[in-house]
Amino acid sequence: MASENPLLSPTTLPYGLPDYAAIRPEHYLPAFDAAFAAHKAEIASITRVRSMPTFENTMIPLESSGRLLGDVARTFYTVSSADATDDIQHIEETLAPLMSAHQDSIQLDAHLYWRIKTLHEQLDTLDLDPEQRYLVERHFREMSHAGAGLDDDAKAKVTAINERLSTLTTTFEKNLLADTNDLAVVFDSAADLDGLTEGELSAAAQAAADRGLDGKWVVTLTLFTGHPYLSSLTNRDSRRRIMDASRARGSRGNAHDNGVVLREIVRLRAERAALLGYDTHAAYITSDETAGSPEAVHDLLRRLAVPAAENARREQAALQAIIDAEAEPFALEAHDWAFYTEKVRKARYDLDTAALRPWFEAERVLQDGVFRAATELYGVTFTERTDLAGYHPDTRVFELHNADGSALGLFVLDLYTRDSKRGGAWMNSIVLQSRLRGTDPIVVNNLNVSKPAAGQPTLLTLDEVTTLFHEFGHALHGLFATVTYPHFAGTNVFRDFVEFPSQVNEMWIYWPEILANYAKHIETGEPLPADVVEKLTASEAFNQGFATSEYLAASWIDQAWHSLDADAAAADLDVAAFEATALADIGLDNPAVPTRYSSTYFAHVFSGGYSAGYYSYIWSEVLDADTVEWFRSNGGLTRENGDRFRTRLLGVGGSKDPLEAYRDFRGRDAEIEPLLKRRGLAA
Repeated sequence: MASENPLLSPTTLPYGLPDYAAIRPEHYLPAFDAAFAAHKAEIASITRVRSMPTFENTMIPLESSGRLLGDVARTFYTVSSADATDDIQHIEETLAPLMSAHQDSIQLDAHLYWRIKTLHEQLDTLDLDPEQRYLVERHFREMSHAGAGLDDDAKAKVTAINERLSTLTTTFEKNLLADTNDLAVVFDSAADLDGLTEGELSAAAQAAADRGLDGKWVVTLTLFTGHPYLSSLTNRDSRRRIMDASRARGSRGNAHDNGVVLREIVRLRAERAALLGYDTHAAYITSDETAGSPEAVHDLLRRLAVPAAENARREQAALQAIIDAEAEPFALEAHDWAFYTEKVRKARYDLDTAALRPWFEAERVLQDGVFRAATELYGVTFTERTDLAGYHPDTRVFELHNADGSALGLFVLDLYTRDSKRGGAWMNSIVLQSRLRGTDPIVVNNLNVSKPAAGQPTLLTLDEVTTLFHEFGHALHGLFATVTYPHFAGTNVFRDFVEFPSQVNEMWIYWPEILANYAKHIETGEPLPADVVEKLTASEAFNQGFATSEYLAASWIDQAWHSLDADAAAADLDVAAFEATALADIGLDNPAVPTRYSSTYFAHVFSGGYSAGYYSYIWSEVLDADTVEWFRSNGGLTRENGDRFRTRLLGVGGSKDPLEAYRDFRGRDAEIEPLLKRRGLAA
């Protein structure tokens, strides 16, 4: 009954925020069943029309359809990624093949495809505005790409593969979460964690207490290889234990092993690509991205890998020199890199980044840094809505208004790590903006910052400050996109473009007016000393050999798996051996510089939306670095610059070809030289 299920009744909360306090796990599956049925009925009402297709009788109802399903799905998947209790995980496993089958029933519908194809063939004769024309083009392209033009037998095979893949990717994520929690490293003595701050020790003690391990300390693992604590832990064995645990995830031969799961994912993706007329999954994916082909991606990655590996070897030699000068020298290993990097950084720049945490108190970084930059640049203002509750007690809700006082949307922040939250950081939407539907956006940012004990301040690392600015860049994209049709809402852009706005937002971290506003000592209120700011700026390219190499290594592993054709993907491949061969092929097989993600815990690729697309970060960074140059050359943090970036890039959402939008903003195509300079890769 709709009256008994809050998901089936319109929410009365502002902006359409779901009433999470009233939603229970048992509400979800019945709501999905009702939403699937409603969506199918809406599509049937389009395909039953006897008159010839028009934009009004096909595209408008198509864009109006599926609203209940979208609302229920965004409500659920927000929770399943950030608070995946046992009940929620069970629902997600049940739902995965159902959702896949439903999506295919729409995307592969022959009657709907005929109507859209007919409109596409008549584009030049239809009186459409640019957004309407692009809507027809994108729907036609996406349905064709999904296999709508195949015969019925091939469609059935694609549908079966998609259903199985939906189950496998859900299993991969569930396994990774369980193994990550299981491998959290337990320490019996605080002495083993020498080098951590009082706040970090407090967080480790709290993590232990949460597991019933009073009197011990627990270091929970991050999504990427390694851990932020490796830069400050003085005990080499403690560093090794954390690194070993990090790299073991999903590969221990236990119930959470992801090796068999990922090999089947690779095989099925290759089989599907062949059915759809592509040699490989990478060819299939990149054909509908700005890159256009795997060859273009491989060319960029290889171009960057050679100088990056050379830089990493030079950095390694500097680290080894410090170790050799110690009383008991040893050969540098992966778990030593971050610790000795800080020693080199201190020697070269007189800079200890771990000691900067008292200047990066989370609330001040958020309010006086992230929010202040957005206000200065775009005129938006923020008001915390303590009367509105999110999906977890740790969430906070903020309302945004434009400079003219008009309402913009809601921003939900979920800062802290917990065992039920997947690793990493991300942005997602709960409500999409659309003029057609009369909706304003609600977006969420999730991070995994360790939560200190009650009463203790949350002090961020420099990396966490960067992540907070980065993810809010995604949030701004989701909030500012102003489109008519929900298909183009928010961050619904090409995967290898979506990281661009978030990367640009990182530039304000060190911007003088912003840094001076938020980087104030937690106890004294003193600003970060000017000489430290200068050293931070001077050392921006420091350790870029390592950072670029570990990222490129992961990108290449992704490409290697997804560049297998169907026959090669069907072979009984050893995961570790395959990775080693791939990394040797591109010259990134340095044991001291492990890949940022190994296959068995590469969530971006095997449970997220980045399959054959992890290259997107560096691809987008070409645009980002070029844009940062533009801002610096045009006055920096000004409303005029912000309005131009908002109007011509962020505001168009997915309603325009992204590279065309970039040319409209920049006046030309992006140039790669600023990226090479930033990464220390210029000749």
